[in-house]
Amino acid sequence: MSGMSGEGPGRTAGWGWFLAWLLVGACGGIGLAALLTVGAAFLVLAAVAAVLLLRTGPRRAVVGAVSGLALPLFYLAYLNRGGPGEVCHTVTGGQSCTEEYTPVPFLVAGALLLAAGFVIHAMAGRHGRTDPVPRG
Repeated sequence: MSGMSGEGPGRTAGWGWFLAWLLVGACGGIGLAALLTVGAAFLVLAAVAAVLLLRTGPRRAVVGAVSGLALPLFYLAYLNRGGPGEVCHTVTGGQSCTEEYTPVPFLVAGALLLAAGFVIHAMAGRHGRTDPVPRG
């Protein structure tokens, strides 16, 4: 049981669960961002993975999903790295221009979500180690 609670020798296992939830959150975030195309498939995949993780892993690792939502935001920031405004690229036979947003809000929101998930998980793990372990 200590591997699941994130205490003692299995403490690093708690971070493994956190990373699994991070992937679920990223999958869910991609699903929401791409809802009109392939998003439904990503949302189903995230839901199935969430059910499996809820049955097998520690509940406190669910906060990893919050950090996972940062990954699609970072990708949106990357895609809009040339913005804000119209950005043109040379292609064979001419130019291709697209309208891009400013990447800063995506980057800031992603950084806040990523940090919040990691901090909350670390604090929950620290809190869990200071509580007395019932013997029985």
